[in-house]
Amino acid sequence: MSLKGRDLLTLKDYNKEEIEHIINKAIEIKKNPKKFSNVMKGKSLAMIFQKTSTRTRVSFEVAMTQMGGHAIYLDWKTTQFIMADIKDEAKCVSRYCDAIVARMLKHADLQELAKGSEVPVINGCCEKYHPCQALADLLTIKEKFGKWENLKLVYMGIANNVSNSLTVACTKLGIKFVLCTPERHPLSFDEELIKEAEKTGFYFEERDPKKAIKNADIVYTDTWIDMEFFLDPKFQKEKERRIKTFIPYQVNKELLRYNPNVLIMHPLPAHRNLEVDDYAIDSKNSIVFDQAENRLHVQKAVLVELIR
Repeated sequence: MSLKGRDLLTLKDYNKEEIEHIINKAIEIKKNPKKFSNVMKGKSLAMIFQKTSTRTRVSFEVAMTQMGGHAIYLDWKTTQFIMADIKDEAKCVSRYCDAIVARMLKHADLQELAKGSEVPVINGCCEKYHPCQALADLLTIKEKFGKWENLKLVYMGIANNVSNSLTVACTKLGIKFVLCTPERHPLSFDEELIKEAEKTGFYFEERDPKKAIKNADIVYTDTWIDMEFFLDPKFQKEKERRIKTFIPYQVNKELLRYNPNVLIMHPLPAHRNLEVDDYAIDSKNSIVFDQAENRLHVQKAVLVELIR
């Protein structure tokens, strides 16, 4: 199977076999990294970031380095992207580099960037989707359970870009996905995505956290407030409203009483004692740092498959 030259803007554009192919490649690379130590020799990756980042930036940059390539970090505010036509700038950058990772505030701008680029564009996170995170999550689940089928994953908290990508990934691979939330993030809402997920028979919604977590293999949570808004004084009132609304959906010691064996996932960074308490994230059930490590192996697989 060849994915060479493909963009990775959303997993909606990838079928089950293609998703499995990337995960299997990540497993292969993780088991034998030396085999891939020179596959990116002479290759360069442009990393364009509008949003702050830890895991996405570090994992992609290290991935290129460990595979013999080179990564260039571009802060949106210190480039001409901030004032020029996105497609024009993307076309120029793509003539220097072999692929582009872009972490954008708006998916629409990411799509414009992809239209201009002559090389593969990878979504490093936008307000609607986070495909690389979902791929790392799938790798982690496969490592812990040895399968995807007949598993139940409960997503607890605000429906957002992460839950969107997990919805697609889980329902395409046969994981029962249960969304447990009192509301959806308006910037992330994708009605078409939900309708397609419902058709698979693997998508469900349950408002009661105690009912949702029953018989779940995994409980997954994420920040209730976007990172770019968390410290913004203008967002303070909405931040307080969300905390009040979502505190009943916190993954915590009390909730785990209803399923003591459930594994806990979080894409990080976590706001401890908001969406998840210290007990849960530090417990033996927590696999959040395995997820974080697997970002590196998945990024390598994505780069290998799209560039070579």
